[in-house]
Amino acid sequence: MGIEDEIRRIAATNAVEHGGSASLKAVLSRLLGSHPELRPRVKELIPLVRRIVEEVNALPLEEQEKMAQIREKKEAKRGLEPLPGAEGGVVMRMAPNPSGPLHIGHSRMAVLNDEYVKMYGGRLILRFEDTNPTKVDPEAYDMIAEDLEWLGVEVHEKVYQSDRMELYYRVAEEMIRRGCAYATTRSQEEIRESRRRGIPLPERNAPPEENMETWRRMLEGEFGEGEAVLIVKTDLSHPNPSVRDFVAFRILEREHPRTGTKYRVFPTYNFAVAVDDHYNGVTHVLRGKDHMVNTEKQRYVYRCMGWREPVFIHYGLVRIVGVNLKTSRIREGILRGEYSGWDDVRLGTLRALRSRGIRPEAIREYWLEVGLKDVDINFSWETLYAINRKIVDPVAPRIFFVPHPKEISIRGLGEARVTIPLHPSRDLGSRTITLPAEPRILVPSRDWDGLRIGEVARLKYLANVRKVSDSAAELVSREPGDVSALRGRIWQWAPSGDSIRGRILYPDGSVEGGAFEPYATKLTEKIVQMERVGFGVLYGRGGWLEARFAHR
Repeated sequence: MGIEDEIRRIAATNAVEHGGSASLKAVLSRLLGSHPELRPRVKELIPLVRRIVEEVNALPLEEQEKMAQIREKKEAKRGLEPLPGAEGGVVMRMAPNPSGPLHIGHSRMAVLNDEYVKMYGGRLILRFEDTNPTKVDPEAYDMIAEDLEWLGVEVHEKVYQSDRMELYYRVAEEMIRRGCAYATTRSQEEIRESRRRGIPLPERNAPPEENMETWRRMLEGEFGEGEAVLIVKTDLSHPNPSVRDFVAFRILEREHPRTGTKYRVFPTYNFAVAVDDHYNGVTHVLRGKDHMVNTEKQRYVYRCMGWREPVFIHYGLVRIVGVNLKTSRIREGILRGEYSGWDDVRLGTLRALRSRGIRPEAIREYWLEVGLKDVDINFSWETLYAINRKIVDPVAPRIFFVPHPKEISIRGLGEARVTIPLHPSRDLGSRTITLPAEPRILVPSRDWDGLRIGEVARLKYLANVRKVSDSAAELVSREPGDVSALRGRIWQWAPSGDSIRGRILYPDGSVEGGAFEPYATKLTEKIVQMERVGFGVLYGRGGWLEARFAHR
């Protein structure tokens, strides 16, 4: 299939998914996600994609469906099982807390919701759960949206819980009128003891009018923080004390980044989520098994209000080790200077993975393979890296990085002009290194120190040389000859005078200094393979280079 045919198919698919109208941005994003090798050509592709999108949008829906060759919408995709109860349409949501950017764990929720919505031609809502002003980072709203766009997640609507306070208040008052909620000024300890023992507080059985009066006094500012709460009635004999009569509203005297000081009575997670899922028309909720208790709490709100529940699907938990995922700790580390930012290579944020060269399509493929399994698993970095390697290997230029370089001279080598391919099997171009007679070059000190006097090594694409002293080698031949006789002694190298000082940052926090060949300066902001080292992304640092290591 040619590139125009591929664009036309993607555009037709996107059009069918959205009532006959394809989006230029969505089509381009899906094209580049499937064909990362086209990213360097994005500017020249935009006019082509725009033309094809306009042509497809002008077609009748029947023609778009034929062109897209759409599969039955309920057909499972790879590891995804069909959704139960999807006959009437699918509306799903992602609901992050805007306390920081997304990390690799959050990406599971994003990918699975996105895939299911695309499978069924549904709608995906990005809902910012920002009703606790103490946990909101104003910059996180944009960071989360950027992370999702990078992942290729198509958001159809954005919702901010902080904009919906009046709605929460109306539902709260209706629940009070129906006898499903009550307000109390009891201490936290009294409330906790009441739940533990399963004994009702006096306010629980008070007339709705009395509870409504206490509630209104809460809204009017007559109580301070911690002095009054609104509670949803559940079952005081429930075997899990945390489900018994949970707090729905509390007073927080903090300024909110979006609403300022307009509100001081904020809903808790379970109340706001239940209200929003209903009014947003959410049909299916994907969440981890650790939310099963929350699901049970939210059902009490649904029952009281007579609402139809969405389909709740709980998947197994994923244990992710080796990186810091705790937002509050990361923020503290950034403020202390321990981390360079949210994209520090030691972190598990999507920004950190992106900065290292981990592709969004690799993350997507990983989570599709995991799917909605209900068993708990350990996240496999090696599996993610293997998927990513498959994606980047064909498009990553090869360069030389010399760790801990040792300068040596090459006796008997005349002036040389060496042309080196940027890829061993793909036509990605080449680079040329010019050397004077008997040049001084840099080689890995560990390799040099391990080579005994009189032994031969191959300087890749340049020459076979014999070690004659601690700082010199002599030319044996320009041709590689019998490579097997070298016993793996084939080294990367860099010209001493023109090399670029640099370092590699590794996810485990280690740093390796060295030198890059001159051509590396032309590959900044790109994924490369540093021969005999691994893949990573290069960054210019004002006269020197830094590589953020991805994997081998």
